[in-house]
Amino acid sequence: MDSTASSLASLWDRVFGTQPDPDLWVVIATLVAALAVTVPQGVWRVSRNAITIAHEGGHGLVALLTGRQLNGIRLHSDTSGLTVSRGKPHGIGMILTAAAGYTAPPLLGLGGAALLAAGHITLLLWLATALLVAMLVMIRNAYGALTVVLTGGTFLVVSWLAGSQVQAAFAYAVVWFLLVGGVRPAFELQAKRHRGGAGDSDADQLSRLTHVPAGLWLFLFHAVSLCSLMGGGRWLLEV
Repeated sequence: MDSTASSLASLWDRVFGTQPDPDLWVVIATLVAALAVTVPQGVWRVSRNAITIAHEGGHGLVALLTGRQLNGIRLHSDTSGLTVSRGKPHGIGMILTAAAGYTAPPLLGLGGAALLAAGHITLLLWLATALLVAMLVMIRNAYGALTVVLTGGTFLVVSWLAGSQVQAAFAYAVVWFLLVGGVRPAFELQAKRHRGGAGDSDADQLSRLTHVPAGLWLFLFHAVSLCSLMGGGRWLLEV
């Protein structure tokens, strides 16, 4: 009995306790790593899959929180995705669900930066793993399931088996990637719309739902991602 209680107390302290901040050079190195997988187009075609997971996960989570029925999520090899929910085709629930996609990655990065600034490195990794496991239940295609399993498995291995320094470097790299990588999709969408494409994008759906120009919704996506990057980056660099 005492052994079980001690183990539970140790687990609680491991998850909800604080860990020491990494050295500044680690924070800078993980920022450089995030830029290295975000800026080059060839690498971005692969790394963007992680942003798509956060994007579609944002749609799904907000759909559930607003009382909609989540039917499923699909992730595709071209880094596109689709989240299907059932409910009223208009109203605040539908608007928030549509707006959650492009804002989810940077806001998740901002939340992650807040946790890291408070020293909760292990808690961040466990929360990310839990969200990925919950998302896996709603995946409806093989490629999507494989992507989420590999991503969640990576988080699980690092959170259980890696040392504190490796955990810290991994957590900072993930958060930097969400912050930096969360900026690029809105610019890509803007470029597609400028060329006359992406007529059924989130911004266009929001425009039809709210009668607010799609350009203003794009401005919102830019504002959220850039402000999250600036605020989150400031927290991460205050080590």
